[in-house]
Amino acid sequence: MILDVSALHKAFGHLEVLKGVDLRVDPGELVFVIGPSGAGKSTLLRCCNRLEEPTSGSIKVEGVDILAPGVDINAIRRRIGMVFQSFNLYPHLDALGNVTLALQRVLRKSRPEAKHIGLAALERVGLAEKAKAYPSELSGGQQQRVAIARALALEPAILMFDEPTSALDPELVGSVLKVMRELRESGMTMVVVSHEMRFARSAADRVLFMDQGRILEEGPPQKIFNSPEHQRVRVRQRTLGPAGDQHGRGQRLHQRAEPLRDAGRPAVEAGDQQRTGCAGEPSGCRVERAGIRGRQAIRSARRREGQRRLPRDLVRDLQMDRATWLRGGQPRRVGDPVRR
Repeated sequence: MILDVSALHKAFGHLEVLKGVDLRVDPGELVFVIGPSGAGKSTLLRCCNRLEEPTSGSIKVEGVDILAPGVDINAIRRRIGMVFQSFNLYPHLDALGNVTLALQRVLRKSRPEAKHIGLAALERVGLAEKAKAYPSELSGGQQQRVAIARALALEPAILMFDEPTSALDPELVGSVLKVMRELRESGMTMVVVSHEMRFARSAADRVLFMDQGRILEEGPPQKIFNSPEHQRVRVRQRTLGPAGDQHGRGQRLHQRAEPLRDAGRPAVEAGDQQRTGCAGEPSGCRVERAGIRGRQAIRSARRREGQRRLPRDLVRDLQMDRATWLRGGQPRRVGDPVRR
């Protein structure tokens, strides 16, 4: 058994986040942990390598109790790879430097040996050609794959993913899931906290549903998604719908973006699709966080007009159209007469 968690409790002051969690992970197993925000999923992962100190309970990694007095926690952490939601790459180091840093500083590998291992890890995630690229030169999906390569370079016994795709655009999620699927096929032991339900259905060996600091139900994906026993899990699955995708990513998000183009609104760029929402008809569309920037419409009009600068009146009209759209109104098409 790679990981054995028993009666785990964690409290932040008076707030009890984990309430007696039991988790066992066998070699080569992919375990998905799902549930609503605030259920304690990320805290569970962080306790498993003592990034958070548990209040009570037992955690064993490859038979070693990591909560025992005198345990070498740094040696234990070398056997536990961690991939975070934010990539946590050093901006002043290139991709290869981010991967080899721990090899040289922690494992005391020589520079040539660390470089060889680092290039092999980048090759494994499909980024060998980006070894000299800096994080600012990489997309979000590529940065996350560098973070996965950094974890793989230490040859861990188990990999833990804390929402690895939630900060990515929908178009970039597939590249990260492809790497995770290949790791699954190679026999890597993984514990994944994520809302990518389609991936959980197709790849997970076991799915755990957490809520309010407890594991309410666990079992094969078919059981959890199709015929859960616990009432709370059934309510959750009905809320998510048959797709089981909490954030509305992928195909559903693409379908939501289409009415914007049909209504004559500026097209949604790939970088803006992540937080786009829609409530029913096109006139009810809103941009929750990222949104469509006003300067995007200005650039598009500038290209059509063949001008480096647009007349000030047209710029003002475009900005007014964007404000109207955010309030839920129907903006005019660029070039239509303006009603004042």
